[in-house]
Amino acid sequence: MQHGIEPFDASRIAEALRGRLALPASLDPEFDSALQHVLGNPGSLVRPRLAFQMATAYGLDSGRAQDLAIALEYFHTASLLLDDLPCMDNALERRGAPCTHLLYGEDGAILVALALINRAYALTWRTVAACPPPAQQRALDYVERRLGIEGLLNGQSLDLHFASVQQTREATERVAMGKTVSLIRLTLALPAMLGNASPHEIRHIERIAIFWGLGYQIADDLKDMLDNPGQSGKTPARDMLLGRPNLAAVIGIPAAAHRLTRLIDLGDRVLQRLLALRPAVAFLEKLRSDLQLELARILRNSCELAERSRA
Repeated sequence: MQHGIEPFDASRIAEALRGRLALPASLDPEFDSALQHVLGNPGSLVRPRLAFQMATAYGLDSGRAQDLAIALEYFHTASLLLDDLPCMDNALERRGAPCTHLLYGEDGAILVALALINRAYALTWRTVAACPPPAQQRALDYVERRLGIEGLLNGQSLDLHFASVQQTREATERVAMGKTVSLIRLTLALPAMLGNASPHEIRHIERIAIFWGLGYQIADDLKDMLDNPGQSGKTPARDMLLGRPNLAAVIGIPAAAHRLTRLIDLGDRVLQRLLALRPAVAFLEKLRSDLQLELARILRNSCELAERSRA
């Protein structure tokens, strides 16, 4: 992080999430309440913190870095609201609270998602507009690829129709590339692009995002099978019930854990090359450690579950 920039910790991010989307007094009370519900349940806030750190590591000032971090979290939250709808995953709980559509209807959840997407694009453009022209077009093209029909939208469609295809590791990871990895690539690579990172650095960042994005999806798949609702904060076992992609279900829990370990190792190698070029991104080492710790926790759960089943 640049010298003199205050850390963008969880409390400041949560405050910025509410503050970057002003709610005028003229809002319909039901709409206002739905927005307050979503903004008041922000989750772990890992993505905006990472986006802010990447942006400042590549020279963006604190204000632009915060705008971009909040924009990316709005995009992510909107995708979760839509993902939870009855026509998608029909989830009951998200981030330890009832899903928005259960409290405010499907129409309310969709309107909140659109409000977040609209504001996210405005904040993204505000950040992009302050950057050099060569970086602007590259960044906007990247946002379109990751969120559009090549990225998140295609991944969601593959997810919905997964039950009708041959369920292999490759098919499962193709869905993850469209959904989970697209958002992590935005979180890590877009701030670097706006900071005019070299093509060589961007390639390293992209590879790290792919390895860790797939890794986090596998961790999520394992949690869906092994965690109880109090641990995950969302509706458990939805993947198997709905025929959605879950690598642990497709290749088994031990093989999925091995695949996750392999992805962590591949990411480590690329991270060391990136650190040699840009020491300021050393904070990424904590993200890698967190992924390793999450794997260890999941495997402990797996062992405890096996012991209970034998008892």
